[in-house]
Amino acid sequence: QVQPVESGGGLVQAGGSLRLSCAASGRTFSRYSVGWFRQAPGKEREFVAAITSGGTTYSADSVKVRLTISRDNAKNTVYLQMNSLKAEDTAVYYCAAALIVGLPTARTMGTMSTYTDWGQGTQVTVSS
Repeated sequence: QVQPVESGGGLVQAGGSLRLSCAASGRTFSRYSVGWFRQAPGKEREFVAAITSGGTTYSADSVKVRLTISRDNAKNTVYLQMNSLKAEDTAVYYCAAALIVGLPTARTMGTMSTYTDWGQGTQVTVSS
């Protein structure tokens, strides 16, 4: 079990960039697949992007061009680089981790119930 901790959120103007970080303690974090989800006010939590332990990435079609996920296993950290931010990107962003048994699929990686360990979230606010 790991405890993900998000950081890097804040207030940014439309068109700007932010990089979110998801860090977790423990040498086994590199074995975990990690996903980013977000929840805007009054809306359901939705999938943003995910990365497997092997580095394969998945992204929601709505953000694929602007948001990029990556990981640095030496630092036990997964990043979400967000560019060309829009007002509709305003949300609380959550990082979640999972040990995937078997071959991961886009459907698996994009499903909340796949993930067992969740962070507390970090607020991203984009002003227009």
